[in-house]
Amino acid sequence: MVNSITRLVILGSTGSIGRQTLQVVRDLSSRFRVVGLAAGQNLELLSAQIAEFKPEFIYHQSAANSKLITGSLKLVTLEALAAHPDVDIVVIATSGNAGLSATLAAVKAGKKVAIANKEPLVMAGEIITREASQSGAQLLPIDSEHSAIWQCLNGEAQPPKRIILTASGGPFRGFSPQQLAAVTTQQALQHPSWLMGNKVTIDSATLMNKGLEIMEARWLFGVPLEKIDVIVHPQSIIHSMVEFVDGSFKAQLGYPDMRLPIQYALTYPERVPNQDLPKLDWTKIRELTFEEPDYKKFPCLQLAVTAAKTGGTSPAALCAADEIAVGLFLKESIKFTDIARLVELVLAEHQTISNPALDDIINTDRWARDRTLQIFNRDKKC
Repeated sequence: MVNSITRLVILGSTGSIGRQTLQVVRDLSSRFRVVGLAAGQNLELLSAQIAEFKPEFIYHQSAANSKLITGSLKLVTLEALAAHPDVDIVVIATSGNAGLSATLAAVKAGKKVAIANKEPLVMAGEIITREASQSGAQLLPIDSEHSAIWQCLNGEAQPPKRIILTASGGPFRGFSPQQLAAVTTQQALQHPSWLMGNKVTIDSATLMNKGLEIMEARWLFGVPLEKIDVIVHPQSIIHSMVEFVDGSFKAQLGYPDMRLPIQYALTYPERVPNQDLPKLDWTKIRELTFEEPDYKKFPCLQLAVTAAKTGGTSPAALCAADEIAVGLFLKESIKFTDIARLVELVLAEHQTISNPALDDIINTDRWARDRTLQIFNRDKKC
C-alpha cells in the first residue's frame, strides 16, 4: 500500500478531462495534492479551481496581468510546469497540438505522464517514446481504449497477436450520406456514450478519433500498425481487446465514464475503491454487439490510417488540418462532411518528410493549419 501523497500537475484543467481528473482528486483527496494547473481560455473556472485546490504554480494564456497572481502563487510556462521537480505525475489533458512541447518537457524530466491528449503521440510518437526510453519516463494512457489495452497486456510475457480498438460508432452510425451532409453542430456534439470536450466529440463523430488512437497505440505499446484493428461496439462496455497467439482474448469492460481510466492511471499499480464511480449492472445489459467500421461513410478514419502508414510528417499534417476543420465546423462555417474533404485536400498537397526532427513536425503543423484555412477561404469565394 502506497501512503505518500502524489503531487499532480494538470495541463488543461478547465477542459473535460481536466475537470474529471479534479473530480477524482476530490474523491481521493487524501492521496493527491495539486501542485500546478494550466488552462487555455476559461479564466473564471481556473480561478475557482485555484481557490479550491490551492496550487503553487499556474499557467494561463492571459494570466500575466490578472488578479489570479496573488500571494505565493507563481505564473510559469507550460514546459516549466510539466518538468518541475516537485511533480510526480503530469496529466496531459489539453486539446490539439497544445500539449506537444509540455509532453516532451515532462518526458525529458523523467516524469510519469498520464496522457489523454492524442496529438503529441500522433505527431511525434517516435521522438516522445525515444526520449521516454532515455529518461525513464512512464507514459500512462488515460484514453479508455488505451487504458483497456494497457490493463489487458499487464502481466503478459509475450507481445499480442493483435490489438482491437473498440469504437462506439458515434451518433451517426446508421446515417446515410445525405443525412451526414445535413448534420448540425448541435447533433454532432451529442455523443451517445461519453462525456468529452467539443473537439474530441466531433472527432468521435467523424471516426477521426479512432484513426488517431491507432497511431497512439502503435507508440504506446510498440505494436506494428498492421496488428491494430478497429471494431464498432455501440454499447461502449468493452473498451478494447487484445488477441494472443494461442487464440485467447482479453477484454477490459466497464461503465463508459472517463473517471475510471483517469483514476487507474493516477493510482497505478494500485486499484483503489471509489464509491462515486459508476458500476456495471449486468442484469440491465441486454446485448454486446460488434460490426465493421464503414470507411466510405466515415472517410476520416481511412485518412488517418493512410497518414499512419505514410508516416513521417503526414500524421502532423493530418492533426493540424483536422483541428482547423473541426474548429470551422464548430463555428458552423462548413458542413460536417467538409471536415474530411478539407483534411484530404491538405494531405494531398503535403510533401512528407521521413524521419522528421521536432522542427519539421512543428513547421508541418503550422503549414497545414495555414493551408486548411487558405483552402476554406478559396472555396468560400467560389
